[in-house]
Amino acid sequence: MPYKLAILSRNPALYSTHRLIEAARQRDCTVRVLDPLRCALKVAPGAFEVRYKGKVLPRMDAVIPRIGHSVTFHGTAVLRQFELMGVATPSNADAILRARDKLKCHQILAAEGIDLPITAFGDSPDDTSSLMNMVGPAPHVVKLNEGTQGSGVVLARDESASRSVIEAFRGLYANFLVQEFIGEAKGADLRCFVVGDRVVAAMQRHAAPGDFRANLHRGGKAALVQLSPAETEVAVRAAKLLGLGVAGVDLLRSRRGPLLLEVNSSPGLEGIEGASGVDIAGLILDHVLSLPGVRKPSRRGKTGVNQSVRRD
Repeated sequence: MPYKLAILSRNPALYSTHRLIEAARQRDCTVRVLDPLRCALKVAPGAFEVRYKGKVLPRMDAVIPRIGHSVTFHGTAVLRQFELMGVATPSNADAILRARDKLKCHQILAAEGIDLPITAFGDSPDDTSSLMNMVGPAPHVVKLNEGTQGSGVVLARDESASRSVIEAFRGLYANFLVQEFIGEAKGADLRCFVVGDRVVAAMQRHAAPGDFRANLHRGGKAALVQLSPAETEVAVRAAKLLGLGVAGVDLLRSRRGPLLLEVNSSPGLEGIEGASGVDIAGLILDHVLSLPGVRKPSRRGKTGVNQSVRRD
């Protein structure tokens, strides 16, 4: 019997999901693409169950999460259900939640000695000056705690602008962070793609003219880059400390060494595969199929292989 894999994704046509499907089929796997919002969960002692579009799902060997920010709650609930049913996954639900909460992520990693831009958090309007003082002189970066792809990130170039942005975010009842601006990075960051215990590819992203955010979704450009040993170590350690078997770790190059900017639990494949030429989808599948608890499929010669994919 072939491996039975599930990919948690809202859209099988997305580049990253499609590439994972291709890689799975090349490795003799049967794949089901499951929209987390269409999964219903039965929770009872000794009787956990996942139903998809009303039908009970068969036993899966592994599940690969591709959970977008907008469905974090539902996606991690479904993933946790699979975990409780003994299904292997490269990144568990709690690890994804740790990475999604930027403040928690920074607290965990800073406690382990990983350097990052000085970060401040507070809620009271009376603490606005204190937040800015803790971070240091402007410019400041003010960002939503759970923003993605560069959204909800503002560069405040002086103290007056910082105060205005902080007050605006607070007026929206948003959770936000105030961070030190690393000017010497010059609008560039490093995306380190971690699979298992190694960085399998890395690229340097440069911000579009007039912007300071290097996200490709914001018009940034990517190029292949050679990481230093220190940068590689930080990326691998960060993913491991959060419990992520697959992660995009973003770093800044600074005068005091590599600084951790963010850890993405569902990093996109298109930009990094295009920049590096590395078959990252294949490396992810190899890692998933090597996880403890994934059974070894029995084969009936070379013809007993099912390479189907279900786009439910």
